[in-house]
Amino acid sequence: MKKIKKAVIPAAGLGTRFLPATKAMPKEMLPIIDKPTIQYIVEEAIESGIEDLIIVTGKGKRAIEDHFDNAFELEYRLMDAEKLDLLTEVQRSSSIDIHYIRQKEPKGLGHAIWCARRFIDDEPFAVLLGDDIVVAEEPCLKQLMTHYEETNASVIGVQKVPEHQTHRYGIIDYAEQMGRLYEVNRFIEKPKQGSAPSNLAIMGRYILKPEIFDYLDMQEKGAGGEIQLTDAIQKMNEIDSVYAYNFEGTRYDVGEKLGFILTSIQFALHNEELRDSVIQGLKEILDEETIYMLS
Repeated sequence: MKKIKKAVIPAAGLGTRFLPATKAMPKEMLPIIDKPTIQYIVEEAIESGIEDLIIVTGKGKRAIEDHFDNAFELEYRLMDAEKLDLLTEVQRSSSIDIHYIRQKEPKGLGHAIWCARRFIDDEPFAVLLGDDIVVAEEPCLKQLMTHYEETNASVIGVQKVPEHQTHRYGIIDYAEQMGRLYEVNRFIEKPKQGSAPSNLAIMGRYILKPEIFDYLDMQEKGAGGEIQLTDAIQKMNEIDSVYAYNFEGTRYDVGEKLGFILTSIQFALHNEELRDSVIQGLKEILDEETIYMLS
């Protein structure tokens, strides 16, 4: 059985939910405190043992490549100023070889993964979506890799969501539960409100066998008129079982405005330098808003 060494990070989306900020800046470069969201994803891949990364980009995403490149002048200035902590942080973003390929047309997540097929070749691989940051004692991706090694089957990361939100996600209809691992009947992309067979939602982490490309090659359109990765996974599941794993850890949704704001606040509260000031600032804001609402 081949080990998981390669990972794909799709980053070709237009980021329309964050316009006008994303008119000239990739949404993946929007920072949570002082680190771009995509760096959290890359660091999870590295901590999980991934050796080769390919980021699927689109037009206007050059800032991502620049961020993960060496910055010799900046590093020299930080070293000269003996700002070694900052130097270490800057160098972390260029500590792994990253490859890039463009998705020339916005045809959906399935198509973005298909664009990486030659890089992956005939190896099993990981997929990490940039809208989901997961904080866990053991990296989320590493948890899935462990279960791939045990089952020799594709494994999809899931977590429970409120019933009223199931229409926003890919949802699993499972046949059998074995602890945190689920044998899956169907993977359903964004079921209609009230029709979801469970509240276990796909959360942006995948371990996939290379056979997935046989189904993505069909270029069939699904929800939203796009080529959906979930649809291809379901087709593969009908031939070769795909499991779901309810991973441990806290997942933060940074793909929409409210989630991004709440994530930034929570990460600031976990930052020792910022925590007390943020709490004080939030109290003052709430007091002012209360006075305003009562006036």
